[in-house]
Amino acid sequence: MLTFGILGLGEGRSTMSAVLQSKKWQLKTICDYNEVLCKQRAEEFNFHHYTTDYNEMLQDVEIDVIGIYTPDHLHAKHVKEALLHGKHVVCTKPFIDDLNDAKELLALQKQTGKKVFVGQSSRFFEPAKRQRNDFEAGEIGELITIESNYNADHRWFLEKKWALEDSFKWLYGGLSHPVDFIRWYLPNIEEVMGYGMISSIGKAAGLKNEDTMHFIFKAKDGRIASVSGSYTCPTQPAKRDSGMTCILRGTKGSSQADYHELRYAITDKTGEEKIILWGDETLKYYFRFEGQSHHAGEYQNYLEYFADSIEQNFTAFPDMSEGIITIALLQAMDESLKTGKPVKLDDILKRYSLESFK
Repeated sequence: MLTFGILGLGEGRSTMSAVLQSKKWQLKTICDYNEVLCKQRAEEFNFHHYTTDYNEMLQDVEIDVIGIYTPDHLHAKHVKEALLHGKHVVCTKPFIDDLNDAKELLALQKQTGKKVFVGQSSRFFEPAKRQRNDFEAGEIGELITIESNYNADHRWFLEKKWALEDSFKWLYGGLSHPVDFIRWYLPNIEEVMGYGMISSIGKAAGLKNEDTMHFIFKAKDGRIASVSGSYTCPTQPAKRDSGMTCILRGTKGSSQADYHELRYAITDKTGEEKIILWGDETLKYYFRFEGQSHHAGEYQNYLEYFADSIEQNFTAFPDMSEGIITIALLQAMDESLKTGKPVKLDDILKRYSLESFK
């Protein structure tokens, strides 16, 4: 059994639940600079081995893997320190917030031989897993196009001071989920074009960056995909709308995975339509507390997948390279919002001398 340490106990709350309920992991230590939060998590999960000193956790030779769930701008520093101390790493998305850190981290991973896995959790949710399995089995034939969106009524975010800072962008905090679906099925994105706006609700609250966005992607083989997101307006009921959706359209069929609704539909190569709905037991596995604000089940799924990759020595995806390219794509999208023009992914990679590793 592998041992795990968690840094960052906000989002790390779901990770605590995932590790404690998994038969493949043993939780060794939790860490946050905020001791009040450490004590709160200790009481909540009846797990009392905590520290406010990241270095203490790094020095613990019994810890195999460190999970990093800190603010985005700290990821690169925390990943680097974990690798230097001989730890495998799980890092929540977005992997890093500055591509200037990418080359050093890539070199350090190669030097240490340790695995780095990006916790892009949406791939590990039940409808998305079923959709991927059907796709790989050829149920919809050759992929023609993908449409993915993430629309949520997150007006409550506007009450948080940090959400109104220049550094907060829904592009990275929300839209990165459907963007990851696009990259999962069309990894060779060449160019992106998008438009965005701050809604009247966002403007009134003082939001600094776009809360409503639509993008088109073009892959190198000519296939196209679309991504949309809106975050500060009312949504349709779940029976008609989905908070997050991925639709695959192929030569012989199509499929749709609806994330929060635990719903999957496929019209397969036989022309038969199938609809799958998962029940309360599965819902409780994925969403363990506070409604759907924490989705520990998919964290458990990806952590167990990562455990297998370490013990069986295969690469767990998204790995560091894929995580970095996704950040480059998000940066290209951000640039397109600012310029109103298409942006090529290779131009972003060249800017940071990263074109050679792609």
